[in-house]
Order: sequence, then structure tokens, then C-alpha cells
Amino acid sequence: MQKIIQFVKDSYGELRKVVWPTKEDVVSSVKVVIVSTVIIASALGLVDVLLLLGVQAIF
Repeated sequence: MQKIIQFVKDSYGELRKVVWPTKEDVVSSVKVVIVSTVIIASALGLVDVLLLLGVQAIF
């Protein structure tokens, strides 16, 4: 039981050393993720449509 208590104390001490991101950093990162997701989804959608048209043209 002593090891578990020591582990929790050590974990808490390590969490106090963490440099947490600011709200602005988080918002900026979320914007990057959303924009990149939309761009990649659009590119994959375009490839899908082009492949569909190509297969329809062949058959």
C-alpha cells in the first residue's frame, strides 16, 4: 500500500512540473486540425469522385 501512496505522490509532483498550454495555443491548434481535416477530406472526396467517373467511363 505504501508503494501506491508513493506513486500517487510522485505522479502529482510530476504533474506540477508540466507546462500546460495557454487557451490561445489550444484554440490555434484546434483551428489547424479543423482546417487540415477539411482539406484532406476534400482531397479524398475529389479522388473518390474522379475514380468513380473513371470506373463508370470504363464500364
